[in-house]
Amino acid sequence: MTGGRPAPGTGPAGAPVPALLRPRRLVPGDRIGIVAPSGPVPRERLDAGLDILRAWDLEPVVAPHVLDDHPCGYLAGGDRERAEDLQAAWCDPALAAVLCARGGYGVQRMVDLLDWTAMGEAAPKAFIGYSDITALHEAFATRLGLATLHGPMAAAPTFLKDGPTQDHLRRTLFTPQEVRTLAPRSARTLLPGRAEGVTLGGCVSLLAAELGTPYARPSAAGGILVLEDVGEEAYRLDRILTQLLRSGWLDGVAGIVLGSWEDCGPYEEVRALMLDRLGGLGVPVVEEFGFGHCPSTLTVPLGVPAVLDADAATLTFEAPALA
Repeated sequence: MTGGRPAPGTGPAGAPVPALLRPRRLVPGDRIGIVAPSGPVPRERLDAGLDILRAWDLEPVVAPHVLDDHPCGYLAGGDRERAEDLQAAWCDPALAAVLCARGGYGVQRMVDLLDWTAMGEAAPKAFIGYSDITALHEAFATRLGLATLHGPMAAAPTFLKDGPTQDHLRRTLFTPQEVRTLAPRSARTLLPGRAEGVTLGGCVSLLAAELGTPYARPSAAGGILVLEDVGEEAYRLDRILTQLLRSGWLDGVAGIVLGSWEDCGPYEEVRALMLDRLGGLGVPVVEEFGFGHCPSTLTVPLGVPAVLDADAATLTFEAPALA
C-alpha cells in the first residue's frame, strides 16, 4: 500500500475522453469479490445480495473488513482496511470481478492509500458500483485506463428488491451484447440532437468534489456525460453544476444523459435547473434515464464509445460493455 501522491491524470486539459480497456464478461462459476470502500454494510442486506449472486452461479468472496464499523459511524471500517480489501480483491487472479457492497461516503479517504502500480499489473476485471463509488470509477479510468460499470451494489435495497435492476446487471455481466442499447420507457428529450463519444460520469457531487485531485480527468470534452445524485436540494445542485461549468470541466462535452434525482426536491425544479445550467452548452440532453438512486436502475457502462440520440431518447454502445 502507498499513501504517496500519484501522478496527475493523463492527457492535456481539454483532450477528448478516450475509449478504455474493457474487461472480460463473466461466465457461470466465476468468483466475484465483494468490497466496502465507503459506508457500513448491514449484515442482513449483504447476505440477501450474496444469495442473489449465488443464484446466478457466481461464487461471491467477501473481503475481510466488509462488515467492520468505525467510530465515525458512517464508514465501513478504517481507511487502510478498506483500501487493503479493495487492492487485495483487485490483485487476486482467482476473482473475475469486484462488486461494491454499498455507497455512502468514504472512497475519497481511502483512494490515495491504494498502490495503483500494483493494481495496474493485475489482470483487469469488471468493477461495479455507483454513488460514492464514482470517485473510484474516475480513478480506474485515469490510473488504469479501464472501463467500469455504474451499476447496483450487493447490499443496496434496489438490487435486493427490484427484479429489472437485477436482470439488467446480470445481462450486462454475462451477455453484454444483449444490452448495447439503453432505451428506458421513462426517458425523455430535454434538448434535441445526436452525439457520439465515450461515456463517463456518475454522481455529480462526487465529480465536482474530485476536481483538483490526482484522479480527476482534465475535462469531459468529447464525452457523453451521465449524471445523477441523491439528497441534493436544487440550490446545491446549482452550486455543483456551476463549479463544473466555471472550472471549464464541461467545455466540449458531446452530450449529457440525466438519471435520477431522488430526494432533490420537486422534479420540475430540478428540470428547470438542468435547462438553465446545461442548456448553454448547446449539446443534446436526455432526462429521466432510469439510472442511479432510483427504485429501478439500469447498469451504465463507463469508458465505452456510444451514440446518444436525444430525439429518440436512446444510448447505444458501439461495443458490448465487457469483452
